[in-house]
Amino acid sequence: MVTVKPDLSLNIGKLKLKNPIITASGTFGYADEYEEFMSIQNIGAIVTKGITLDPRDGNPQPRIAEVKSGMLNSIGLENVGICSFIEHKLPILKERNINFILNIAGFSLEEYAQLAVICEKSEIPAIELNVSCPNVKAGCLEFGKDQETLYRLVSSVREVYSNTLIVKLSPNVSNPIEIALAVQKAGADAVSAINTVKGMQVNPIINNGKLEHSYIKGGYSGPAIKPIALSYIHEIKQVLDIPIIGMGGISNVDDVLEFIAVGSVAVQIGTANFTNPCISEQLAKDLENVLMQHNIMSLQDLIEGNKNANNR
Repeated sequence: MVTVKPDLSLNIGKLKLKNPIITASGTFGYADEYEEFMSIQNIGAIVTKGITLDPRDGNPQPRIAEVKSGMLNSIGLENVGICSFIEHKLPILKERNINFILNIAGFSLEEYAQLAVICEKSEIPAIELNVSCPNVKAGCLEFGKDQETLYRLVSSVREVYSNTLIVKLSPNVSNPIEIALAVQKAGADAVSAINTVKGMQVNPIINNGKLEHSYIKGGYSGPAIKPIALSYIHEIKQVLDIPIIGMGGISNVDDVLEFIAVGSVAVQIGTANFTNPCISEQLAKDLENVLMQHNIMSLQDLIEGNKNANNR
């Protein structure tokens, strides 16, 4: 076993990461909420809670439900809005030297472009586009489901934003390869996949001999979606030249290795943050230890070795 610590660093576009462990949007707030649990500077980056042009209260309660092997959420993009983020949250992230990616969401192509302009002026180092939002000008069609609309969206952002541009892909599509290729052609530096899977929890009640029920619909996340995520990433990796940031049910270092094996260069940790607030920092340490145990000197060596094995 080597005694020299392996180099886990990588670049995604212009963004430099000390390791491939990133926290997923909506599971880590704006970072300050987790500072008492871990040294955030020890992970690659955080992805902020999704930000829109204007502040949003989100959906009414209940909007989170624990289900078998995961959770459902229907938060509805509750957030402080871009102006408040720039004024109050951004200075803290910069002061504490926290590497971050700003997740942004709009309800029209114009809103995404406006957000990107603000991010450019504010020198935001990287943005992740949440394209699972409804396009209100197209009958609430999700941007991420239509490759032509998505191409226009990403292109419009690319024109006004010069730093690292990541697009978060939805698994709730029938044409993942075409969607991924449209994003790449439009100029994205990377994709992150997968977003949550559509799900529903039902609470049946028999009342006076009649079956009644209440329910919550939302995005399903957690260990149960990992096979879906791995299959999705393996499929789009066959056609993409840009990096893939994998996510979906990751909770241990073996999961991280699985995502790297199918083509990810980095991973995002989501639901696991709720069960173990220190999980991301621990995974960075665990990955380092695995590479040391196998005499692998860098993350890039691990990735390149995986490519060579697949090509045999």
